[in-house]
Amino acid sequence: MWRDRLTRGLALRLCLLLTALCVCLHVYLELGERRGAPSPLTLGRPTQTSQVLLDSGARKLGAADPMEHPVGAEDRAVKRRVSYIRTPKKDSVAGKTVGREEPSTCCPPLRLNRKSARWHIELEPWASDSHTLEEEAGRFLSYITTPQVFCAPPSPESPVVQGGQEGPEGRWAVCLDSRYSLAQRIHIQHCRVYSLGLGMEDKTLERSLARAGCEVHCFDPSLRHAHLQESDMWLHRLSVDWRDPNPAIPAQRQHSNTKKLATILNDFGHRQVDVLKADMESAEWKILENLVLEGVLSSVGQLLLEIHLHWAGFEVGGDDPSVVRYWFSLLKELERAHFRLFHYHSDPAKPRLFLHRNILNATSAYTLGWVNTQWRP
Repeated sequence: MWRDRLTRGLALRLCLLLTALCVCLHVYLELGERRGAPSPLTLGRPTQTSQVLLDSGARKLGAADPMEHPVGAEDRAVKRRVSYIRTPKKDSVAGKTVGREEPSTCCPPLRLNRKSARWHIELEPWASDSHTLEEEAGRFLSYITTPQVFCAPPSPESPVVQGGQEGPEGRWAVCLDSRYSLAQRIHIQHCRVYSLGLGMEDKTLERSLARAGCEVHCFDPSLRHAHLQESDMWLHRLSVDWRDPNPAIPAQRQHSNTKKLATILNDFGHRQVDVLKADMESAEWKILENLVLEGVLSSVGQLLLEIHLHWAGFEVGGDDPSVVRYWFSLLKELERAHFRLFHYHSDPAKPRLFLHRNILNATSAYTLGWVNTQWRP
């Protein structure tokens, strides 16, 4: 009895072993056929799947029907076909598509004259590797006290009186040199002046320009009326800022009469300003940064700016050397916009303060005059 059970058990195990061997042999043969079998393309008989892949590849390369060239042709046929494929200047977003670039002999692409808005200014290198305040201040003060162009003095019969006669050339001065367009535009009475301030500035220059025939707009947020004409000048209850207020924010509704200069130009329908005078009491750095980033400087012929150095200014942060580097970088942006310094003035009555300390005997405020040498109204 036990022998029969042993015999049946051995027979069952033998059957299972033979079955496993047959399965392994079948799998081995199948894999061997797949690995060793020649590709249908090499036999000259493309299958449906390979034909679809070949057609899609031909479409990507911009070739004609892939069956036009025999598959067994030599590589020079392939080279001849690919030699007409050019990579376009701009690929797709994924960077994988390659199209055919048609030769063009017509017109070059249009280039817009208006510069696109930027997000930040380019900071200049440090004055030295030590990054000290004294070295940064020395470079900055030397830059603002070294005129880059010479403007011939106005003739005695000139109707323009330089404003604030505190020095030999006055605190505020415009360049009436014949190389630039302001003198000619005053002569034909076709000039426009913007004066930005807080209502306490000397208006001698504005009045003389208005009497000479210029269209003068003074912006003063303390006025009672929105717009007022007085002494041949337009007075507007507006203040120029480096950002427009958001009416959806309750805290900014009280500043609804504050706008960016680009917004004011657009609202007034003015494309160009011959003279832009600004005395913004330490807000000039952020306003100047906005003019640089939005490309408004190309619409300005001359820029008269009072800078305040006793503190960093509104919304200007960082340590003292970084602040002076930021100031210097902003003025270098003016130079890159074709502005050249022709006038500077320091008031000896101002305190000797440079970022809350006395450095190089510098005063706390300087008046600078810049002329756009490439400005053609």
